[in-house]
Amino acid sequence: MVQAYILIQTEVGKTHDVATAIGHVDGVVRVDAVTGPYDVIALAEKHTVDELGKAVVSKVQSVDGITRTLTCPVVHL
Repeated sequence: MVQAYILIQTEVGKTHDVATAIGHVDGVVRVDAVTGPYDVIALAEKHTVDELGKAVVSKVQSVDGITRTLTCPVVHL
């Protein structure tokens, strides 16, 4: 299983709507609203990196109200 944290900045006043929409994306297993430079952090997982990119990241980036994302793949050291 491949996992990634997706750090998300939203438009002002859109954090709740964005977090709710991302929570419905297939492959997203957890969504939290946070403080700091990002407004929402999502944990996503799929079987391959390609599936993660196609099924999750592309859908997350298309959610209305998002201004920027940063995807951080999980590594096991």
